[in-house]
Amino acid sequence: MFGCKAFMHVLKEQRSKLDDKAIPCIFVGYDDEEFGYRLWDPEKKKTVRSRDVMFHEHEKINDLKEEKATRSSGEGVEDLTPAKTPSRKITNEEEVQAPEDEIEEPTIEEDEASVDGGNDEQGEQPLPQEEEPQLRRPTREHKPPTRYSSSDYILITEEGEPKNFQEVQSHKDKDCWMKAMQEEMSSLHENNTYKLVELPKGRKTLKNKWVYKLKKDGDTIVRYKARLVVKGFSQKKGIDFDEIFSPVVKMSSIRIVLGLAASMNLGLKQLDVKTAFLHGDLHEEIYMDQPEGFEEQRKEHMVCKLKKSLYGLKQAPRQWYKKFDSFMMSHGYQRTNADPCVYIRLFPDGNFIILLLYVNDMLILGQDVEKICKLKEELSKSFDMKDLGPAKQILGMAITHDRKVGKLWLSQEKYVERMLERFNMKHAKPVSTPLANHFKLSKRSCLTTKEEKEKMSSISYSFVVGSLMYAMVCTRPDIAHAVGVVSRFLSDPGKIHWEAVKWIFKYLRGTTKLCLTFGQTEPILKGYTDADMAGDLDNRKSISGYLFTFAGGAVSWQSKLQKCVALSTTEAEYIAAIEAGKEMLWMKRFLQELGLKQKEYVVFCDSQSAIDLSKNTMYHARTKHIDLRYHRLRLVTENKKFQLRKIHTNNNVADMMTKVLPREKFEYCKKLVGMDSK
Repeated sequence: MFGCKAFMHVLKEQRSKLDDKAIPCIFVGYDDEEFGYRLWDPEKKKTVRSRDVMFHEHEKINDLKEEKATRSSGEGVEDLTPAKTPSRKITNEEEVQAPEDEIEEPTIEEDEASVDGGNDEQGEQPLPQEEEPQLRRPTREHKPPTRYSSSDYILITEEGEPKNFQEVQSHKDKDCWMKAMQEEMSSLHENNTYKLVELPKGRKTLKNKWVYKLKKDGDTIVRYKARLVVKGFSQKKGIDFDEIFSPVVKMSSIRIVLGLAASMNLGLKQLDVKTAFLHGDLHEEIYMDQPEGFEEQRKEHMVCKLKKSLYGLKQAPRQWYKKFDSFMMSHGYQRTNADPCVYIRLFPDGNFIILLLYVNDMLILGQDVEKICKLKEELSKSFDMKDLGPAKQILGMAITHDRKVGKLWLSQEKYVERMLERFNMKHAKPVSTPLANHFKLSKRSCLTTKEEKEKMSSISYSFVVGSLMYAMVCTRPDIAHAVGVVSRFLSDPGKIHWEAVKWIFKYLRGTTKLCLTFGQTEPILKGYTDADMAGDLDNRKSISGYLFTFAGGAVSWQSKLQKCVALSTTEAEYIAAIEAGKEMLWMKRFLQELGLKQKEYVVFCDSQSAIDLSKNTMYHARTKHIDLRYHRLRLVTENKKFQLRKIHTNNNVADMMTKVLPREKFEYCKKLVGMDSK
């Protein structure tokens, strides 16, 4: 009801421990642009918006005013401290009630003295036990945290990194951290990131904080890094930012380019942009507090008006990408349509240079070393660059390129070792496959009893599965199916699901040195697709899987549930084939933009009926229910954009994307997709 009393929830980040969790307001309407209620805060005298509101429709504005007046006057608040007991003996003739001006409120010291017998010298008796003023104590029983149980896995070890500026002052490596902060401030001033101004009336400033990170090579500290980060979560859309999306290079693009470098024996260099986000230009008017510990003397009241973007701003990644994109386009490089973070330049002499951008990390490969050096010089003139030499690592993946042998290895051995140690699986007994046949995972295996729930509450199941997923996305297609299965139960895992996760760790324990191998073969793209009919035990959906190889190694893979329930094996294979076909069309376009054209583009399928269905456009009563979107497979095969070709089941490497395989077949599939040790 308009004008009624309402209580607006105060977010945890906007209040301290003892502040009210809700504030009384007046309901005045609905928000026009976004979901939520518009409320009037009579105390701050401003309109606020919230989606988390409790309404008291039978209470009006006057009730709110009366309640506020009552709170301010102290009425209605029960006095829990008793009045001071008179020291003299009261007779029957005397008035029992003393005048109000003679009654004194007891202090804590007086109460303690009376309890301890401090007035015994005057013959006074201590207050009765039931009248002693009692301080309110919390009755909740304190228990040690059990979220991270050492019996299941251990916590991430502390790296000795301070959490804030105050901790730096007492840190053992204070000089090193202060030097890192000085370097960051020098970068800010060199890039003319902000200027000190008076805060305009009606504007608010954004807070900031220092973030500290130790850069290590194994156990050796390489660099102390300090970064000034803006608390961008308080930015408001339409005022402090507009568009925020920024693309990053696809993992498939990275692996294709690395395979190209291995097969063509190209030079592979790596660059890093120091303080990349500081190069982005800002179009909005944004003010920020001065950095903690670096306030200018006699100008402490002034604020920073940002000219360039900073880390933490919502639009910072987008502004950096737009700046870098304009630089590359102005120097004759073309942005590929298949991946906007891959740039290529073809020279008249037939040479080319390809550059990949992932935020501030760059990979450059080309045939002419002089042209690559010239590009480095041009980049250094516009940006603060760090030349890392031959590419050795990107996004946690180790790159080993042996140009004499003509092979390249992509590995996450260190990441997997850290993960095993972190989750207390370093000494686990290795197994031969990432998932075993005896695991029949379904929602029926989720928690049922109170004891099981208490035990599983100590396990951060989603955090562990997320760690596995990063390894799967980057370099480990062999665990794609297993990770896909255990990730279906993130919201309510049971004991059997946790056992399956530990089984994956046992498999990783024996295969930490496995890596993707590229080279010694022609740069030919091959695709494989497969489906597992009704592989999900809960809703009986099928599992689609595909895997693509290029230059001898896997470059793209996927294992996921289909969106609908297939009524036959043919339909399940047909749906899986169109998913693989979409990926083939994208990779074909990407390779052509890089100047690589192949004789044919083939996706291998082990279902002859699905292949026949893709060629025959006649009406079939058994296939009329198949969604129209999947029949696009007929169009692309008819136009010969790629071929769907039969392969024997024993040779289909996509089988490991959809089901649990015997050890021999699983090892065979890993070998065909280039998974091997160095």
